[in-house]
Amino acid sequence: MSPEEMLAHILSFKTVVGQPNGDLVASLKDYLEGHGATCTVIPGPEGDRSNLFATLGPKDVPGYVLSGHLDVVPAGEPEWLGDPFVLRRNGEKLIGRGACDMKGFVAAILAAVPDLAAMDLKRPVHFALSYDEEAGCRGVPHMIAKLPDLCATPLGCIVGEPTNMTPVLRHKGKVTMKVSARGVPGHSSRTDMGRNAIHMLVPALAAAAQTAEDLKTAAQDEKFEPPYSTMQVGTVGGGLAVNIIPDRAEALIEARAIPGVDPLDLFAPLKAAAPELTFEAISAYPALSTEESHPLAALLEGLSGKTPLTAVSYGTEAGLFQAAGVPSIVCGPGDISRAHKPEEYITVGELDAAYHLALDLGRKLEG
Repeated sequence: MSPEEMLAHILSFKTVVGQPNGDLVASLKDYLEGHGATCTVIPGPEGDRSNLFATLGPKDVPGYVLSGHLDVVPAGEPEWLGDPFVLRRNGEKLIGRGACDMKGFVAAILAAVPDLAAMDLKRPVHFALSYDEEAGCRGVPHMIAKLPDLCATPLGCIVGEPTNMTPVLRHKGKVTMKVSARGVPGHSSRTDMGRNAIHMLVPALAAAAQTAEDLKTAAQDEKFEPPYSTMQVGTVGGGLAVNIIPDRAEALIEARAIPGVDPLDLFAPLKAAAPELTFEAISAYPALSTEESHPLAALLEGLSGKTPLTAVSYGTEAGLFQAAGVPSIVCGPGDISRAHKPEEYITVGELDAAYHLALDLGRKLEG
């Protein structure tokens, strides 16, 4: 299949984040094994979705990982001009949910599989396809934990999030924390007989707002915009009616941290301000920090033809691979500004560029 045909195939599977992906994983496994790849399906604890890891070439020597996620965000916006899960071509635009983020990259590297399989690879090319990245990188940790059993420690990992095919060396780490309060319900005329769970959240919310301000003058890294770690309260919920004392309330609070700062540590003031609340990290990934002098940066500059970008403020699975001892970089087709929007698209040229990057990587690994 051509990259465009592969994209049409992958995009037709409605692998929305948090939903089953077994049909797509099975289809890609059959395709890869049909070209001689060694494949391992790595189920997650949810039971209805899995990661897929595949290898072309000798897996007992260090090689390179091409990494992408199979899930997409929902596509319920009314502005779509056609079925979001049927690829449409409009000139050079290939339109559909996930075309840019990031089934385009997955399609490009998988379209390269027949040619890669025909090469005399002295080092392997691995394909790491994950689930539920859009929920905070929930799937890939289960695959990374299995890496020592799947292959020799890789020389590097290329995460193909949309960067306009410009290698990205750094990004912030992130934690999403669910903060929960449990009160005592009752009639609002007798507040003395109950305990208001929303009121219980207030000290944590105030501490979050103060922390957000304090971080502006804390540790700085001028490579980022903004150059400091951040915190924000994203959602607050609770209560049934104005005349009922709410017995349950919760907030989702996000922290994004520059390299060298653990985003979990940023919640210490909140926990101190509200020790009776429950704090649960529902998603997390570490920062990515790859030096300009690293061989992986030079490799990607050569493959992409573009000077590496110092840093971006969004996050990817690359930080998790790096934390596991695999040097990592972000480089993929498309523009992040098109992601998560109606009429999401990738161009034919962008798709082809990622396809040729995979082929050029294979040629560097031949004898």
